Amino acid sequence: MPPRPSHPSRSSTERALLALVLAAVIPAAWAATDARKPANAAMDDPGAIRVLLASRLETTLSSQMNGTLGDLQAELGQKVAKNALLAQFICTETQARVKVAGAELNMARQNLEAKRNLQKLNAAGDLEVLMATTEVDKTEGALTLARTQSGYCQVRAPFSGRIAKVLAKPHQTVSAGTPLFDLVSDGALKVRLNVPSTLLARLKPGAPLVVTIHETGKSYPAQVSAINSRVDAVAQTVELEARLNSEHPELIPGMSGIARFPTDRD
Repeated sequence: MPPRPSHPSRSSTERALLALVLAAVIPAAWAATDARKPANAAMDDPGAIRVLLASRLETTLSSQMNGTLGDLQAELGQKVAKNALLAQFICTETQARVKVAGAELNMARQNLEAKRNLQKLNAAGDLEVLMATTEVDKTEGALTLARTQSGYCQVRAPFSGRIAKVLAKPHQTVSAGTPLFDLVSDGALKVRLNVPSTLLARLKPGAPLVVTIHETGKSYPAQVSAINSRVDAVAQTVELEARLNSEHPELIPGMSGIARFPTDRD
C-alpha cells in the first residue's frame, strides 16, 4: 500500500492559529492573576489578623407566653422597623381576662364610693372603707397583670434591623421561652478581632485600621472602638472591636477577612 500523503500546509495553518490563540489568552490570564495577587497574598499571609463582621445589635426574640401563633408577619431577610409587629398569638382567653379584671375594678370602685358615702352618714365604719380601698388596689393589680399578659400576645422588634432567622412556624403551639426570630440591627457593622498583646502599647480607641473582606475582595477603613481589659494569657492576644467608618450595603454579618494596622512607613 502506498504511503498516505502528508498535508504540511494544513499542519502549518493549525499551528499558526494555535499560536495566535495562545498569544491572546495567556496575557489576559496573567493580567487577571496579577490583579488578584495582592488580595490573595494578603489573605494567605499566616501573620494576618483574622476578623469577623458582626452587627451592632443582635438578639433572639422568644415567646413570653404559652400559646398558639397566628400568621407570622416577618420573613427571612426582611427589613423591619423598630416596634414592627413580627408575630401575633391567638389570645382570645387572655383578652377575656382583661375584660373580667376591668369589670371587677369598676365594681370595686363603686363599692368604695358607696362605703365613703355611708361613712359620711355614720352608716359605715373606717374598717369597711379600708377594706373597700384594699379591694380596689387588688383589682387594679389584677387588671395590670392581665394587660401585661395580653401584651405578650404580640412579638415586636425592639430595634430596626433584618430578620436573620425564622425559628417558628405559623399556627405552631409554643411554650414560654421558645425562640421565634433572630434579629440583627441595621447600620455600620462591628469588626471583631484578636491581636497580639505586643500591639497594646500603640493601640487605643480611634486607632485606624484597614479591613479586607474575603467575600468581596475589597478593603474598608475602620477605627478601633473597644479594647478588652484582659489579655488571653495562653494565646497572648487581646480582643478588640472596631467600627467601619461608613455603611456598605454589600457587607453582612458573618463575613470574614483580615485586618491591617497602618505603620509609620505607610
